[in-house]
Amino acid sequence: MILSLFDQFESPWYIGIPLIAIALVSPWLFLPTPTPRWLSNRLVSLQGWFVTRATHQIMLPLSPAGHKWALLFTSLMVYLISLNLLGLLPYTFTPTTQLSMSLGLAVPLWLATVLIGMRNQPSHSLAHLLPEGTPTPLIPVLIIIETISLFIRPLALGVRLTANLTAGHLLIQLVSTASFVLLSVMPTVAVLTSALLLMLTLLEVAVAMIQAYVFVLLLSLYLQENV
Repeated sequence: MILSLFDQFESPWYIGIPLIAIALVSPWLFLPTPTPRWLSNRLVSLQGWFVTRATHQIMLPLSPAGHKWALLFTSLMVYLISLNLLGLLPYTFTPTTQLSMSLGLAVPLWLATVLIGMRNQPSHSLAHLLPEGTPTPLIPVLIIIETISLFIRPLALGVRLTANLTAGHLLIQLVSTASFVLLSVMPTVAVLTSALLLMLTLLEVAVAMIQAYVFVLLLSLYLQENV
């Protein structure tokens, strides 16, 4: 029986338990926690430095009114990075390859930024739908286009995250399958393919971290327009 390449993205079940639920909870079990000692170990210090730098970069475009979102954005970024990296391990499942999962994160957060803008400064938020100096005949068309662009943002957020991770997983599976098949037929080519597989894996690790950062950074930019 020939299985589809996309079977790896189906949420598996074991003893009636969806493993996606375990995958969503597991990142919190592997994060290092601070110790009661005066000096933390190197892993906790590295994590603290990384979180501090990432938070600084995410909050950089925001005004002081938006800094109250720092804890939410930083926690979301660390959570997404953990999910994406754990999904690269063998016999694991990556929840962010599910579009429903990515949209479930993108839509509520995007909607929260829009509602905050409508509540705090409705005139300024609605002004984004019409650029200044627009000719009168083009006003209805531009309002429709900007409205569609506004509602496409959460879809673009979710699709970007899912598409990049899905493409990387598919490439790794294709190259690993080729390496396994060529091992007995053309060992030299199989070694070269394995080297390519190693480079793809390192690239996918970088993509997993960058996509989580981009996801949160775009949310901060959307929040910037509404605070």
